[in-house]
Amino acid sequence: MYLCQATSGSRVSDTHQYPLLSQIDSPADLRALPEGRLVEVARELRACLIDTVSGIGGHFAAGLGTVELTVALHYIYDTPEDRIVWDVGHQAYPHKVLTGRRDRLHTIRKFEGLAPFPRREESPYDTLGVGHAGTATGAALGMALALRELRDPRKVVAVVGDGAMTAGMAFEALNHGGEARPNMLVILNDNAMSISENVGALVQYFNRLISGRLYTTMREGGKRVLSHMPPAWELARRSETAVKGVMLPGALFEELGWNYVGPVDGHDLPELVHTLRNLHDLCGPQLLHVVTRKGKGYAPAEADPTTWHGPSAFDAASGTIKKKAGKPTYSKVFGQWACDMAGKERRLYVITPAMREGSGLVEYQKQFPKRYADVSIAEQHSVTVAAGLAIEGLKPVVAIYSTFLQRGYDQLIHDVAIQNLPVLFAIDRAGIVGGDGATHQGAFDLTYLRCVPNMVVMAPADERECRLMLNTGIGLDQPAAVRYPRGSGPGVEAGSDFETLPVGRAEVRRRGKSGLAILAFGALVPTAGEVADKLDATLVNMRFVKPLDLDLIREMAAGHDHIVTVEDNVIAGGAGSAVGEALDEMNIQVALHHIGLPDHFCDHGGREEVLAGLGLNAGGIERNIRAWLQQERPRKPHLAAS
Repeated sequence: MYLCQATSGSRVSDTHQYPLLSQIDSPADLRALPEGRLVEVARELRACLIDTVSGIGGHFAAGLGTVELTVALHYIYDTPEDRIVWDVGHQAYPHKVLTGRRDRLHTIRKFEGLAPFPRREESPYDTLGVGHAGTATGAALGMALALRELRDPRKVVAVVGDGAMTAGMAFEALNHGGEARPNMLVILNDNAMSISENVGALVQYFNRLISGRLYTTMREGGKRVLSHMPPAWELARRSETAVKGVMLPGALFEELGWNYVGPVDGHDLPELVHTLRNLHDLCGPQLLHVVTRKGKGYAPAEADPTTWHGPSAFDAASGTIKKKAGKPTYSKVFGQWACDMAGKERRLYVITPAMREGSGLVEYQKQFPKRYADVSIAEQHSVTVAAGLAIEGLKPVVAIYSTFLQRGYDQLIHDVAIQNLPVLFAIDRAGIVGGDGATHQGAFDLTYLRCVPNMVVMAPADERECRLMLNTGIGLDQPAAVRYPRGSGPGVEAGSDFETLPVGRAEVRRRGKSGLAILAFGALVPTAGEVADKLDATLVNMRFVKPLDLDLIREMAAGHDHIVTVEDNVIAGGAGSAVGEALDEMNIQVALHHIGLPDHFCDHGGREEVLAGLGLNAGGIERNIRAWLQQERPRKPHLAAS
């Protein structure tokens, strides 16, 4: 049993169990150690990760795979003066431990605890705030170009891993970097098993050769000589590329202008240190290909890295994840709907950008593999390929998280909406998502969707409505979106039929006598219902953000002195703003108040905890409304004091 339990808060236990790790409060402490002791540091670091994450849950397998790489990087590079840029951030837990945050690791992803990903405000060692894949290479390139302009000798390294090289942005940056040729290193942390056979003694020898000074000197000197003899230079260039293409999988990177080195065993710490030392002072763009095993050092995670990518708390000894029994999630409701609809509608085609498990599509892929596409981390492409499918008469569904659809926004407008193509967007993780924090909150989708012509935008109040809206959206001859939150809803049975909703029709759930009407959207309808009961208010489940139910809005304004809108989207430009615009267009004046997400980025923590902190639980909404009514000085004393 691992004893680095962060909940103990005991530096004595920490020192006893991890004698080297307990001495490392910064990378400078790590660099003070003899190189021969780094393997021991890595062993302690991996054990501490297993122990801590088993108690709290969090991103797990990716970090286990980068332990040796993280140790080697901070040992060779003078961080934080030298810049290490982590892509995505799933792999950065070891980095946090080695950069002074070991004693707070148990707070990661918790309310007011460590951020789930690198975050600039949290540490000078976090050079780029991340959460979405594919950004590290471009940001590192910008840093390297700036340092070159400033004649600053500091080094820049980007660590790209956990699928991030499939993002189009990564290749855009590689293309630019090959032309701009700054001094920088990109490390491709490849944790795919398919290339493991390329790692061995011969490859290590070849890698030592091409990363060493002798090879580099001969290579650059040869270029200078042969560049004056065009035929000989072209022959030499083609020969070098051909040799590397046969021996190594790096010809593509070489053609983009990067000196490719690797693959290197990412768990051979002495080899990593040796290679990074060789690369440290090389000029121009360098790419190091490191092969790691996701989940390294913990057998269950090695065997099933997908399940162990971000598990909840688990028993470290048995490898049993502690799953909470509960209601079906919205993701599961969507996945079941997709399977049911595909059996009925042979033109249904589901696309996801690397979100199969998260979007609830595991069973769908098994049942309908020919009508399923995982396009990897390529959100823009997922939207445009859906447009192509729609043009040829299929019924494409893009299953995507709210935060990731932001990356495909131009394609949604340019390739889908302008052409009025019937693409259905199943938008998961809308509103507050919890532990993943600001980079993953689905705070903006109602705002950025409702302003797009031809779109139908729906927000279900419960699981049953989610299925009804999916049925409705797939039957429309125009773009449509159904946005639903992470986790489970109020527990309404979704059913298995194919009933639809009338487009643009809201539902009155409660008629009150206080003169107050609450117009609620989506996941906060049940919460608003609790408030309506306490305040004897009318409650409307708006259902549609676009088109709005104008007739019902007019009726609410005529029969009530005060209207409050409630949503789990930013207030700025959101669903409430749409109601205000509609009232203005109809030339109706009524006291109107909006409740929703504030004009700042919302931090991480449990979903209910974050909502409560934002005043979006029942108590917070009630207090908000009462305070507003008191300021408004209503013409009638509609509400009794609490």
